[in-house]
Amino acid sequence: MLSRKVIKKIYADFENEGDGAVVRRGITKSDQELLDPFVSLVEFSVSPPGGFKDHPHRGFESVTYMLQGGIIHQDFNGNKGTIHEGDVQWMTAGRGIIHSEMPEEQVNKGLQLWINLPSSDKMMEPKNLDMSSSEIPRADEYGVEVKVIAGESMGVKSPFYTKTPVMFLDFTLDPRVQTHQTVPESWTAFAYIIEGDEGVFSSSDSSTVQAHNVVVFGTGDEVSVWNTSSSRSLRFLLIAGEPIGEPVVERGPFVMNSQAEIDMTIRDYRNAQNGFEMAKHWRSE
Repeated sequence: MLSRKVIKKIYADFENEGDGAVVRRGITKSDQELLDPFVSLVEFSVSPPGGFKDHPHRGFESVTYMLQGGIIHQDFNGNKGTIHEGDVQWMTAGRGIIHSEMPEEQVNKGLQLWINLPSSDKMMEPKNLDMSSSEIPRADEYGVEVKVIAGESMGVKSPFYTKTPVMFLDFTLDPRVQTHQTVPESWTAFAYIIEGDEGVFSSSDSSTVQAHNVVVFGTGDEVSVWNTSSSRSLRFLLIAGEPIGEPVVERGPFVMNSQAEIDMTIRDYRNAQNGFEMAKHWRSE
């Protein structure tokens, strides 16, 4: 096995999103080419009366993973639900969706990942799937616990099929514990550290990485992680995916392949057509 080396570290600093929301942005436009097929990663905190009110999307999938509290989501196709700590909402925006994401409790924290869709799937019908924490398979042995949201780890496989092939794993390592995760050699891979400041993310490196950093890995077929702390656990997401290899143009809530497609999407939304027909009259509760 060839262990992947760390090629870049990105600190996710605070940004004020308004409406009572604060985010840490781990993947920005400058990193999209390096992290294909991933477009965006934010760690968010939102409190009432703020929230993410009715807004459109097109051209990608989003994964919302709750760390604390709850988010009430609703879209114009009649999907509505609440995800709480440990739950996941996987939404395929496809050709168009309008939805809202509003806080349920006083303190609500989570992560949202945007995964690009290939051009052949950008205009597919939108879909929505909620996965409760109890439905997510997990494994726990030798001081390593993993929740397998997508992909496979420690002999456990997620039953969830993703349009763009990805791996989404939530690891917790006890103090002084190592883990080694196989990743397809051709895939892009990165980690995001949720808790703990003494994780080493390469067998050939000795430098530790603090919480709220994105760690981008180079080529190889294995990711090695060691929690060097003698007292604190290390919790991180390991995320990997098959690159699409197409141009990415992101403008606000839309992710397409060209500026012309972005312009067309804005016209479709404003004119309530080509997937946005419900924009004329739908409002969330």
